[in-house]
Amino acid sequence: KTSSVPCFLVNFLSPLIFSQFTTEQKHIKMKLAILAALFGSAAAFAPAQTGKTTTALNAFESELGAQPPLGFFDPLGLLDDADQERFDRLRYVEIKHGRIAQLAFLGNIITRAGVHLPGNIDYAGDSFDSFPNGWAAISGPDAIPGAGLAQIVAFIGALELGVMKDVTGEAEFVGDFRNGALDFGWDSFDEETKLSKRAIELNNGRAAMMGILGLMVHEQLGGELPIVGQM
Repeated sequence: KTSSVPCFLVNFLSPLIFSQFTTEQKHIKMKLAILAALFGSAAAFAPAQTGKTTTALNAFESELGAQPPLGFFDPLGLLDDADQERFDRLRYVEIKHGRIAQLAFLGNIITRAGVHLPGNIDYAGDSFDSFPNGWAAISGPDAIPGAGLAQIVAFIGALELGVMKDVTGEAEFVGDFRNGALDFGWDSFDEETKLSKRAIELNNGRAAMMGILGLMVHEQLGGELPIVGQM
C-alpha cells in the first residue's frame, strides 16, 4: 500500500501559497516544498503493513466504489481493521460530500456563465447578479451581507438535521434519503441498474470534490480557465 497524500498536497496547493510571497521568500518556500515532496515520495515507497491491508482488502474489495482503474483504494489506511459499521459511516460521509460538491461545482460554473436568479437578494434593491461569483460572494469587500450568509448557513443546517438523512428508516442503502417520498422511478429499476446508478453517483461525487477544490484554488490564483472563464 502506498500513500502519496503529502506529495499531492504540495503539488496542488503550492501555487496558491507561493503567490503570496516575495521572490526571495518564494525561493525559500520552494526549497521547503521540494524537501517535503521528497519525504512524501519516500513515504510512498516505504514498506507497507501488509497484514492490515490484506484484512481490509478482503473485507471491502467487493464493495460498491472499489472499481477500475484504482480498485480498492485506501491510501490513508482508514479501513485498517475496520468493521462494516465503520465502512458504512465513511461511505455515508463520502456520498454526502460528493453530493454537496456536485451542487457547488455546478453552481460555480453556472453563475460564472452569467446565469443568476432574477430579482433582488435584499430589501435594499441589490440584485443577485450584482454580487461576485465563487468564494468572493461570501467573503470579501463585495460579499453578501452577514445576515444573508447566516440565513444560508441556517438553511443548510436545517437540511442536515431534519431532511438529508434516513428519517423514516426505510433506506435501502447508505445514502438513501428518499424517506418514502421521493422516488423518480427508482423502484422500477432492476438490481444491476441500481448498482450502476449508485456507482455513477459515487464517481461523479469524487470528481466534483476534486473539481470544486480546483476552482477554489484557481480563484485565488486568478487568470482564466477553459469553459469556466475568468476567475
